[in-house]
Amino acid sequence: MNRDTEHDTREHLLATGERLCLHRGFTGMGLSELLKTAEVPKGSFYHYFRSKEAFGACMLERHYTCYLATLRQHFTQSPGTQRDRLLSWYEQNLQQFRQCGMISGCLTVKLSAEVCDLSEDMRIALDQGAAQIIALLAESIEQGVAEKSLTAVDDPRALAQALYALWLGGNLQAKISRSATPLESTLRYMQSLLAVPA
Repeated sequence: MNRDTEHDTREHLLATGERLCLHRGFTGMGLSELLKTAEVPKGSFYHYFRSKEAFGACMLERHYTCYLATLRQHFTQSPGTQRDRLLSWYEQNLQQFRQCGMISGCLTVKLSAEVCDLSEDMRIALDQGAAQIIALLAESIEQGVAEKSLTAVDDPRALAQALYALWLGGNLQAKISRSATPLESTLRYMQSLLAVPA
């Protein structure tokens, strides 16, 4: 097996696992189901991952790498000011929820409550992924302050942490209620936190 084939098989397993986890959760995704869906033999799985838990941690790391690339592109290439870009990211997520009844493609919302007490490796992967997102949000806030589209704040990282926690909580409440109302309320509050200079 050459290096390209190995990379492709590993990537295929991780991508397939992510799709299954988004629908079934991590504990609901059996290893045999993953292997059958991916059409990969069991021996190949253990060639790449020592356990299902190790697979889960790698899957989360891959997810955050892709998510961060998309978010970074949005914050650098979308039209408008940094404030516009920050709010439009959340508005797009809200619109997706309205259309699909869920925020699709977010393993944080799907897995955070499920796996944090089950797997320390996966909890660490979730925590590190969240920290990277918060750092990117803080960077965008700093740029918004510098360009004067946002009111100066004492601690951009603390504001970024609050935005992340608010949106995650809003997502979980929207998932429970099967209603966009919690996200709509969260977004209105975030708009006030991301204040325009007077």
